[in-house]
Amino acid sequence: MEDSFIASSSITFLKNLEKNNNRDWFAEHKTQYTKAQSNIIAFADHLIALMNAHDAIENVSGKKSLYRIYNDVRFSKDKSPYKPRFALGLQRATKLKRGGYYLNLQPSNNFLAAGFFSPNPDDLKRIRKDIELNPAAWRKILNSKSIKDNFVELAGNKVPTYPRGFSKDHEAIDLIRHKQFVLRHNFTDKEVIDPQFVYKVNEIFKSVRTFFDYMSTVLTTDLNGEIKV
Repeated sequence: MEDSFIASSSITFLKNLEKNNNRDWFAEHKTQYTKAQSNIIAFADHLIALMNAHDAIENVSGKKSLYRIYNDVRFSKDKSPYKPRFALGLQRATKLKRGGYYLNLQPSNNFLAAGFFSPNPDDLKRIRKDIELNPAAWRKILNSKSIKDNFVELAGNKVPTYPRGFSKDHEAIDLIRHKQFVLRHNFTDKEVIDPQFVYKVNEIFKSVRTFFDYMSTVLTTDLNGEIKV
């Protein structure tokens, strides 16, 4: 997997696409796109192999983990035909392992994210109830060295005030307000093309395991601790 580092030409392609986001330019440079896409797929294959050494990843290949570069303009204000980024998502295998991983490669907007991006209503209620009952456990995990060193704080969309059924004066209302529970880490363009980047991404994803293991227990049990899966 010696060719699994991200080539500078792949980033250059994205910079040029951002400046020339139209179908004619893309058609003329389709060979460059194909080469860059193959480079990112090789990177993703290597990342999946690394992560399967410490987790169980559902995605069977880097190619199937990539998001489309084509922009769905039907319901979007942005009518640009392409998204000038490469992005991939990885899901943990089996219903007992919860949480997802995401990597966005875009000039000046490179980042990874790990967590729970769109919990369904039942899961969201269960998570909030656990925060209400066990705020100290949440603070301990989110203030742990591995989380603080790599992510700083919990990110994600929140409700404007507080969700119905919860006290606005609860000591952890800042966490209860979350609709998403996401940990994010940003990278520079220089970091992305470093040959060690795939190993760095793997290690940062690995650092969320305590959080994921705790959340997996929460989401697969009821309030009495009985397994519900």
